Amino acid sequence: MNMTHSPAFPDDVPIKNRRAVLFALTGCALGVGLWPDDILAQGQPTAHGFGFDGLMGGRVELGTYRGRALMVVNTASQCGFTGQYRGLQALWQTWRSRGLTIIGVPSNDFGGQEPGSSGEIARFCEINYGVTFPLAARTPVIGAAAHPFYRWAEASFGAAARPRWNFHKILIGPDGRVRAAFPSAVEPADPRIAQAITAALPAPRRRAG
Repeated sequence: MNMTHSPAFPDDVPIKNRRAVLFALTGCALGVGLWPDDILAQGQPTAHGFGFDGLMGGRVELGTYRGRALMVVNTASQCGFTGQYRGLQALWQTWRSRGLTIIGVPSNDFGGQEPGSSGEIARFCEINYGVTFPLAARTPVIGAAAHPFYRWAEASFGAAARPRWNFHKILIGPDGRVRAAFPSAVEPADPRIAQAITAALPAPRRRAG
């Protein structure tokens, strides 16, 4: 990407938004996936403003998990990476008491590998992998029909947040900002994921006295 010339903006685009766009473009060009603290502090929308329909009804509102770290993963039942459900469940069991929530987002976007009904998806996950973490209803995650959370994640963090296949992982900090994104081939047990989770977890509360 040629970054020699900055893009032109209409006069009514706020300076902070221009800076965010320029940083995103630079990050994409350099393969960098982190926002500087001054942009994070500018009051941009966070993940806590989004929610998904629940797999078996109700809603999975991300704002419910304010103050916790979130890992949002687009999933599928007929994918070569489907076995990662087991690793995600292990992450959930290991880290939930320390402030991490896993949220699975079944999607049929890649290879038509999630064709089942909500009931079929729920039974598959429970019977084969004992999944107990929250699951959303089947949801588009790419293209014009992508859920607003996924459009926001890419706009705020850059191309690294855009799923390119099933089991792409987006890590959200307790403040609702994207902290990291991992492609499908990075297993839940990968040390890089543990390191990122550790860094994203809420600070432990100090005991009074």
